[in-house]
Amino acid sequence: MTPRAGIGAMTPRAACGAMTIDVEEHFHVSAFAGVLDRADWPKQQSRVEANTHRLLDLFAAHQAQATFFCLGCVARAAPGLIRRIAAEGHELASHGDRHFRVFEQSRAEFAEDLRRAKGAIEEAGGRAVSGYRAPSFSVDARSPWAYEVMAETGHGWSSSSHPIKHDHYGDPTAPRSPHREPTAGIWEIPVSTRMVRGRRLPFAGGGFFRLAPLFWTRSGLDAYAQEFGIAPNFYLHPWEIDPDQPRLKGAPLKSALRHRIGLGRAESRLAALLAERRWRSMREAYADRIGAA
Repeated sequence: MTPRAGIGAMTPRAACGAMTIDVEEHFHVSAFAGVLDRADWPKQQSRVEANTHRLLDLFAAHQAQATFFCLGCVARAAPGLIRRIAAEGHELASHGDRHFRVFEQSRAEFAEDLRRAKGAIEEAGGRAVSGYRAPSFSVDARSPWAYEVMAETGHGWSSSSHPIKHDHYGDPTAPRSPHREPTAGIWEIPVSTRMVRGRRLPFAGGGFFRLAPLFWTRSGLDAYAQEFGIAPNFYLHPWEIDPDQPRLKGAPLKSALRHRIGLGRAESRLAALLAERRWRSMREAYADRIGAA
């Protein structure tokens, strides 16, 4: 199809994408929730600050901009990191306060989680926060009030949907392109997926980026841009460029393998993508949708 005109439209000579980073520790991931209690988080080796600075250095070298979905607990522990993200022109957004999946909370608990995170990030970064990404893309039918709470707590848009079938997250029936959520009217910008023989398949970040050949990501970015005429939405975590991170004792074998696969090549792959395309923040890439949010 022919790309739509307007901000966010793709051009053959300047392929672009939305780069997003979920700023969390290696031990924050939901797959380890049954292994490590949150009360034990302070006992773990913190690596998120150093890893995120590495990403910022990499983005600066390639003149790339990104949206950083930060946990409130990280903002309180490392305010200097949040200040650097803001000072270098990147967009600050919320990843919640302590990485609770949305469906694990009541409506009131979710609202408090969002308020605490928003306040911590805004205090550290000195700028307003409008965007939100649910930990583990956990907005689904189990929390039908989620978007209403986002709007009530001052969030204007979300990137909380990964519209695929997965054993830990995802909604294979959710829209694949940006859309207004009907109950609250805020924009949802899903992580990008591709269609192959009638099946939705992931390509835009995370373990899929580390596991599959790089051409799968490249071709997926191009396929999504051609299908929808807008920048694809790509995501990564700071711990994914850190092969030296400690192993978590007691982690289920499947979760541990998923977590560690491809850690040694993720940074070089990311550098290749940064060199090939123009990467922008969510607010820049989808300015015709969420620019005023």
